[in-house]
Amino acid sequence: MPTPNFPSSRLLALNQKPVKPDGSYVLYWMVSNRRMVYNYSLDRAIAYAVSLNKPLLVVEPLAKGYRWSSPRFHQFIMQGMKSNMHAAKNVALTYYPFVETDEYPQEGMLRTFASSACVVITDDFPCFFIPQFVRKLSQIAPCLSEAVDSNGILPIRGTDRLFTVAHSFRRHCQKVLPDFLSESPLSSPTSNLSLPRLEPLGDDVISRWPSAEPLLSQSDSQWMTNITTRLDTPSTDLVGGRCAALEHWRRFKHTRLDNYHLKRSHIDVDATSCLSPYLHFGHISPHELVRDIQDRGNIRPEHLRRSIVDGRRERWWQMPPGPEAFLDQLITWRELGYNRCANDPAYDKFETLPEWALATLNIHRNDERPYIYSIEEFDLSLTHDPLWNATQNQLRKQGTIHNYLRMLWGKKILHWSESPETALSIMIELNNRYALDGRNPNSYSGIFWCLGRFDRAWGPERAVFGKVRYMTSQSTARKYNVSTYLDQFAPEQGNIDA
Repeated sequence: MPTPNFPSSRLLALNQKPVKPDGSYVLYWMVSNRRMVYNYSLDRAIAYAVSLNKPLLVVEPLAKGYRWSSPRFHQFIMQGMKSNMHAAKNVALTYYPFVETDEYPQEGMLRTFASSACVVITDDFPCFFIPQFVRKLSQIAPCLSEAVDSNGILPIRGTDRLFTVAHSFRRHCQKVLPDFLSESPLSSPTSNLSLPRLEPLGDDVISRWPSAEPLLSQSDSQWMTNITTRLDTPSTDLVGGRCAALEHWRRFKHTRLDNYHLKRSHIDVDATSCLSPYLHFGHISPHELVRDIQDRGNIRPEHLRRSIVDGRRERWWQMPPGPEAFLDQLITWRELGYNRCANDPAYDKFETLPEWALATLNIHRNDERPYIYSIEEFDLSLTHDPLWNATQNQLRKQGTIHNYLRMLWGKKILHWSESPETALSIMIELNNRYALDGRNPNSYSGIFWCLGRFDRAWGPERAVFGKVRYMTSQSTARKYNVSTYLDQFAPEQGNIDA
């Protein structure tokens, strides 16, 4: 059986069925940790395969009918598949990518592949359709099935406490994080791996669900010719996959990390890591980013200031301010969202806002709005405010919004919608339709923060917002140089909204 020192806090048992030692292979159904390194799910699957002396079959499927599916997300995921296909060559496992098309629907695939497995491993992810998929797997797999958490430094099910603000979650991290920093998935799990070779899958299987390897060997422009997605949202210039993720990380850590604390909110400079899409699709792991930063600063978990449990952002890591600021975003803010989604199935519902936010938004729900726009007008950047239009143009064209402007984007949707519930639905729809890092706990954190989640009441009390934090395009333009941004994404003339 797998090694006993595998962290149990990462395991979610999906059923009580036994391992089938007479099965043909160990099956890893890769759905969110889409990488061949630094992946607890892959480590777990390899451990089972070694202990059972069975082949390991890694299936990475891509459905076409999920909500918000589009060429934008398909291309990014398929570029990741191409990276995985190259990484799996000449190693002792079988990587099997599958891309659903009209000709080859995915229906029945999971049940068929699981029927021949000794054990089934999949990824534990607390958001979007993955929780429903995991429940389905628990019902149809005829053998032991486990979901494995490789989402962040802290296990998402390590505590069932819901943290209401970042400060309290940061204090929690300061208590427990040093112990988890000494744990990590393997950096090279397939090195020197020796497993039996997988016998060819039957013609009945291959004919129904053919490997996407021939498709992935074509150019990106040819991939979409026979794939029907729900939306026609075009792909962006941002390339997916592990090689691209590592290149973004390399450039960031060598040229921007040291000044991250000073520049990350500046709109006129390229100061961010651009890693959130790669983290979302699992092309890079937070474990390797944290380890790289620690190695760079020669910092080990035992060096952390364990005596400090006060929620402070600075000096706890014993690092320069740039890396500390980035780690606070990568761990505190990112994993705060994962904690919410893992412990609150209603994470995307308006009613889960803090009581103070619900109360103040309800008091002001009938306030006169200076403008009211429909979702179609928001979508097409048809508001009166050129800076807001620029943010939506960037989202629609590039699949991202500058970090600081993303907050303004959400705040003004609240300001110009007929109700806070309508504003929430518009934010979720537009973000999940266009953002490469959408449909993610971090995205829901940002959207709900615009309505008061993870924040506190602010004064003075204002129309529409009540005590929810207020932002304007005019104040943003006073604080930061937005002229270059406007020239790029909203060259039309107009007055920035107050």
